[in-house]
Amino acid sequence: MKIAQKYSHLNGEEYLIVHHNDLYEEITDVINSIDAENFRTKISKEKQKIGKPLLSPIELNKTFNIAFNKSEWRENRYNYYITLDRELMEKSVLMSAKEQKEFLITNGEKEPIYSYNQTDFVKNKIAVEVQFGKYAFVAFDLFVKHMLFYSGGKINLGIEILPTKKMQSQMSSGVAYYEGEVYNVMRQGRNSPPVPLLILGIEP
Repeated sequence: MKIAQKYSHLNGEEYLIVHHNDLYEEITDVINSIDAENFRTKISKEKQKIGKPLLSPIELNKTFNIAFNKSEWRENRYNYYITLDRELMEKSVLMSAKEQKEFLITNGEKEPIYSYNQTDFVKNKIAVEVQFGKYAFVAFDLFVKHMLFYSGGKINLGIEILPTKKMQSQMSSGVAYYEGEVYNVMRQGRNSPPVPLLILGIEP
């Protein structure tokens, strides 16, 4: 596979090139190492594509997981406690989960709600999500997950790997694609979401 298109938000790619170009090369090597044609194993039952062999998102995801893990990219989990008091939230966001809980209780939150998020691959504070899922999953990655990890001091950059429209047309209906998701980010304005991102559009 190859990187066919890319979009840098808040100088995401520039940061990666200057500070972690070696990791950029690792990500590119992982993408280039995967032959999508080996995963054209899903036989469509959709009316307009019935009987047609499609690219399997599940098999592609498994292969990306193996490839990134070989390069020592690891899943990371961010634990935190929820408060709707903005002042308390801003003061506690960089604390550990244990410290957050103690701080919130001390400041009047009787039963702080525990929550967490996890991202697929993290290395040297660079997060990578490979997404062959529905539109809602990508929106959550871009506007919630990467931003949460960034504001919590866990990452400095979020990278989202998506199929281009050309590749998405060879998959089941409903899979998010690069052009549509970049458009959604651009439509929010130059500074939203407030986290450096690099969105990569890949295809066979």
